[in-house]
Amino acid sequence: MGTFFTSERFGKPQLLAAGLLSIFLAQCVWLVMRGTAPFEVEPPGLFRAEDGLRQWRGESIAGTPSDARLEAGTPVPLEIEDNQGYDPNHSPLWYLLASFPLSGPERWQARTLPYWGWLARTPSVFFGLLLGASLWYVSHRLYGNAGGYIALVLYCFSPVVVSNSTLWASQPEMGAAWGTFGAVFTAIAVAHTLYAPREVVLWNARRILLLGLSLALAVGCQFSLIILAPLTLVLMLYVAPTRRLAAFTIWAAACGMAALLFCGAYAFSPRVIWQGLRHASFFGTNWQSFAIPRAYLGVLAVIVKSGPALPIATAVALVVYFSWRRSRYFGNAAPLLIGVLFAALALAAPHYPGMGFQLMALPFFFIFIAGVAADLLESRQGSIVAACVWGLLAAGALWNLLQLARVGRG
Repeated sequence: MGTFFTSERFGKPQLLAAGLLSIFLAQCVWLVMRGTAPFEVEPPGLFRAEDGLRQWRGESIAGTPSDARLEAGTPVPLEIEDNQGYDPNHSPLWYLLASFPLSGPERWQARTLPYWGWLARTPSVFFGLLLGASLWYVSHRLYGNAGGYIALVLYCFSPVVVSNSTLWASQPEMGAAWGTFGAVFTAIAVAHTLYAPREVVLWNARRILLLGLSLALAVGCQFSLIILAPLTLVLMLYVAPTRRLAAFTIWAAACGMAALLFCGAYAFSPRVIWQGLRHASFFGTNWQSFAIPRAYLGVLAVIVKSGPALPIATAVALVVYFSWRRSRYFGNAAPLLIGVLFAALALAAPHYPGMGFQLMALPFFFIFIAGVAADLLESRQGSIVAACVWGLLAAGALWNLLQLARVGRG
């Protein structure tokens, strides 16, 4: 135990990061309690909770047609009704996670539980905290304390992140976002470990499990994130070009683990798995959307809703990145390219799953901004940069808190 509780793991930087995450949690609790009624959940949320509860009780498999669903009489969303009763975008895992806080004895019914509308939001808040902690860990390891703080402040005071973490006019996408972030950076981390002359699979067993869990969570919560499978393989092969066979072996093992978890969500029923995959929409994109101006306005609206800090910081970081050679390295290029990829996918799917892709892109842009800012802080003009960076972040945080205060007064 003495080797675990070290200053490296629980020092001042970690305590400050925990403090920022506590403020993030307080914002989420405020928005849930002041912005929604205890029993307030939109019809899609009610359908999601009750379909998930039926699977927890062994009555049916969520996201698929069943007699139990018909008997309950819950209104079925149009995209599911038009798809022969199958959810085209989510596996049963999405429903199981969303309804987990409501699961319990069979006599429990979602609508009769005390504060069930608030309970239904707790999984998204939980995944929001996990994503924030993961963002801090990655940015801190890549860019040091300053980079970690910058990325975490951008995250904790982002109205888009806070609203998605509390299901405020949004669907539960935080689980998919955490899985996406974890899959990308776990793949990069695993590839870096391959330079050490160790046994490939056994040494990386924990990372394989984490990569498999991340892939299963992402794809299970949003079918279109199947793109992560080839993306993580490309990243691993690029980072470890001299150990490509080992990288492929680890990737295949992680994909096998993800497939096992994915099938488990379908109760390992071959028929249901086949029908679910047959009715799934893995590539719900329309590349003609790039010619529609409203698609660009939708992505721009997300950036604007994130407050004044993100648009300014993104513009400055891009200018610095393309004009300053020192900032152009893999640690900055990878999150930028992946963020741009998800932004492009959001443009190709203006409605759903585009709204999910917009959320996926944000943490990678936060990482990119933090990396460029950390490089600038180490330059000769570091003191001036520090004043500008922390001033901008403070203004963004204050703007977000004022928006939350307006929700409370409303």
